[in-house]
Formats: sequence, C-alpha cells, structure tokens
Amino acid sequence: MFYRLTRVSKIIGCFCIRRCSQTSRFKGKIALITGSTQGIGLATARKFAQEGAKVIISSRKQENVDSALKMLHNEGLDVIGLASHVAKKEDRNLLLYEAEKLGGIDILVQNAGANPNPGKIINCTESMWDKIMDTNLKATFFLAKEVLPLMKKRGGGSIILMSSVGGYEPFKVVGAAYSVSKTGLLMLTKAMAGEFAEYNIRVNCVAPGTIKTNFAQILLEDLEETLRTVPLNRCGEPEEVSGVIAFLASQDASYITGESVAITGGMHTRL
Repeated sequence: MFYRLTRVSKIIGCFCIRRCSQTSRFKGKIALITGSTQGIGLATARKFAQEGAKVIISSRKQENVDSALKMLHNEGLDVIGLASHVAKKEDRNLLLYEAEKLGGIDILVQNAGANPNPGKIINCTESMWDKIMDTNLKATFFLAKEVLPLMKKRGGGSIILMSSVGGYEPFKVVGAAYSVSKTGLLMLTKAMAGEFAEYNIRVNCVAPGTIKTNFAQILLEDLEETLRTVPLNRCGEPEEVSGVIAFLASQDASYITGESVAITGGMHTRL
C-alpha cells in the first residue's frame, strides 16, 4: 500500500513539474503584440501572459485597449496596453518606449492588419492599396527593424509575423489586394530570418485560414460555402492560432526560423 501511494505521489509530482514548466515557459520575458485587443491577437496576449510573460497589447482605439486590459486584469494577468497605429512611426515609437521601460523586448507578434477593400482587386483604389500595404507589410517590416536594439539588448528574441492562407491563394471574398500583402509577409519572413539570425533573433510566420474572429466575419456569412474548402469542415478558434504562435516563440522552436506555418484545417497552402 505504501509503495502504491509513493508511486502515485511521484506520478503526481512529475505531472505538476511538467505543468509548471509549461505554464511558466515565458517567465521573465517581455512580449509586444500588435492588434491584440480581440480575436487572435487577444488570445495570443492571454496565452503569453498565462505562461509568465509581461505583455504589451495595442490597438488603434483606446476604448478597445481599455476593454481588453480590464478583461485580462480580471484574469490576474500581467498586461499593459496603449493605443497605437502601427502604420505611424510616432505611434510605433510609443510602443518601443513602453517596452524599453520594462527592459526591452524578447517576443514581437505582429498581428495588426487592415483590409479596406474586401472585393475585386480591380476595384481597389490607390488609397485602399496604400492603407493595406502600409499597415500589413510596410509597418510590419519597420517595427521589426525598430525593435532590433531592444532585442539585441536582451541577447536575442523571436519575431512572429501574421500572414494568411490568402497569401498562398487569393480569397475572392476577402480581396486579392489583401492577399498580395500577405504573400509579401511570407517572403519578408525569409528575408529577415536570414539577416536577423546573427543577432540570435528568429523570425517565423503563421498563416491562419478561416478563424472565428470579427476580422473574418465576411467569410462566415456563407459558412457552408466557406467550409467546402476546409477538410476538417469547421472554422478554427483564435486559441488554436495562439498556441502555434507560443510554440514558435518558445525554446521548443529554438532551431526554427524563416518558416511559415499554415493553420487552415487542411486548406491548400502552396505557392
């Protein structure tokens, strides 16, 4: 009886050690997540904070930041936030200033995105095109470049970009201009990974398919039609994306850089 109780205690002890290790793998880390007050961004902020990181969230609207902060603080999570439009350099500087006050940046997740033209590319105006490219592609590159000094100060880090299954194959409903910007992120990942490696910084990308978020609401209006291309025959959840992001930022992925991971339920993802 004593032997059996001792064995059970050892099993429980091992489980607890593994559990604690899993839930604290980002202890002491500082994570900056853009576009993080709802959907995938919010789920990612929660994931990192639950696993021990100090998290900075951001969004263009202050009321969205306040709402997300209240929710996460009520869950007992260590999160700060501020309104920031990543396409504006002065707003990116505010994010960097907040991160510097905390001690730097270990993890950058670039989730902010825009799509003012969910339709045919021929109907995309110059101002629409500029907004899509400035937010989705240009701002992503420059923020990654601008965090370099803060990551080097920490001895390295991990950057995760947010592409889309639309980067592999244009979504007619979402719009081809948006898809073009997301294809650019696939190549930007590889370009930055090669150059950032000398600073011990890994750069990877995730490409979600149809995920239950407000941003993807246009895809959910005709759910039956949308799911015809999804072998798993369902939409993904934001947490199913945040889990992959957390993996890519963790030591479990320490030898992975320059890669793009499709999270699509089996949708075709080849250029």
